Order: sequence, then structure tokens, then C-alpha cells
Amino acid sequence: MQRARRLASIAVIAVLGTTALSACRSDSSVAVYLGDKKITEDEVTSVLDDVRSKVPPGGHEPGATPAPDAPELKAPTRVQVVGTLVMREVCLKLAADKGFKPSEQAPVEQVAQATGLPADSRYVRLFSELDACRAGIPVTQPVAPTQEELMDVVARGRVAGVIPPDAKDGEAGQQLDGDVLRRALAMRNTLVEALDQADVTVNPRYRPLEYPVLTFSDSSPALVIPIGPSGSDTVVDAR
Repeated sequence: MQRARRLASIAVIAVLGTTALSACRSDSSVAVYLGDKKITEDEVTSVLDDVRSKVPPGGHEPGATPAPDAPELKAPTRVQVVGTLVMREVCLKLAADKGFKPSEQAPVEQVAQATGLPADSRYVRLFSELDACRAGIPVTQPVAPTQEELMDVVARGRVAGVIPPDAKDGEAGQQLDGDVLRRALAMRNTLVEALDQADVTVNPRYRPLEYPVLTFSDSSPALVIPIGPSGSDTVVDAR
């Protein structure tokens, strides 16, 4: 759910080694630890309850006739809320450490339209702050994708159904490999480094936790940042 961008004619919207933790970082009431900060389960619940209370039954305002292309209002998942809260904290700390200023925030109505969520919800405000921070990350040198990275984007595009079934991987890869993807890769690398330095620990209930740096037009992920390892029942450091 990022600001709309395009990869060629394929519609796209432009979001770790492990070590065992001591008991002091295994509190089940904490969703994520970030250095000396905590994102608690109560905080996640509060954001969810707020947005859910403002999403009308049926996905549209009562008595209103939505535009044909208007997105259905649908509350984010708990995992999406956790990912947004984590990356907002990480990005704002990155801005403070690197001395860059987040871009001017888009009007909340515009963010609400892009996310398909109520403009007065706390989640939209948090998302808007993250989006502005991301947009302010200096990207001086776009990064060319490796063949493996490009084929991963292609595979995700096929799952999303945005790549025609008869298109060959090589052709789809050439179409996707452009400035938007390369700048997203540069941003991803910067955020991965910031995560590595943020001392992030994710509650196992949210694994696998990913943040989409780039998503397709149906909001499915095209390029992601993994936040913490998957497939383990032991709480571990996300590095």
C-alpha cells in the first residue's frame, strides 16, 4: 500500500542471521522489541480496534454509492499493523541517525484513498508517516537486481496474476527491470541495514514477517524486506 508507481506495463505500486535470546526478550505481551523500545500487543490491538471501528459494514459508507474504481474499505491484518509500526520506528530512527528529513506527507485523504482505509484512522496516520519517511531516504545510486532477485520479482508477479501466463521469465524480467525497481532495491538495502542496526526482535507469532518495499497493483508484494527468520518456534534476534 505505497504511493502509486508503475513498472513498465505491469502495474506496480511503489516496503539476517539469528542468535537465541535470553528470557528478558521473550515477553509474550510484546509484539516486537526495537533496541530499548517495545511495541506491545496492546498497542497493536489499539491500532486495529481504532481502524476496525471506522470501517463501515460492507466496506462502504451507508447510503453512499461508491465510484466504480473505489477500493473496498478493509481493515489491515494484525501482521500488517505490526510491520507498519516496526518499519515506522526503524525509518524514523534512520532519519535521525543519517540526518535526512522525511518528505512532506501527502494529504491524509490521498493516503486513505491509496490504502482504502478511513482517513481519520490511526493506522492511516502511522502509514502516512512511514510513507513520508521512506520517500525521504536519499537514493543516490539505483541498484541493479541480481538474476535471482529479478526472478523472485517475476515469480511473485506470476502469483499475483499481473504477468501474462504466456510471457517468458526473461521477457517479464526485462519489463520489470527499470528505474522504479532499482531505486526500490537501493531503498531496501538501506532499510535492511537499518534493521540490522536496530536490534529488532520479533514475537514468533508474527513470523514470517515481511515489509513490502514494492507491491503489485493488487497490493501483493513484489519486493520485500524480511523482518526476522521463519520456521522457528524459538524467539530469535532479527538481524
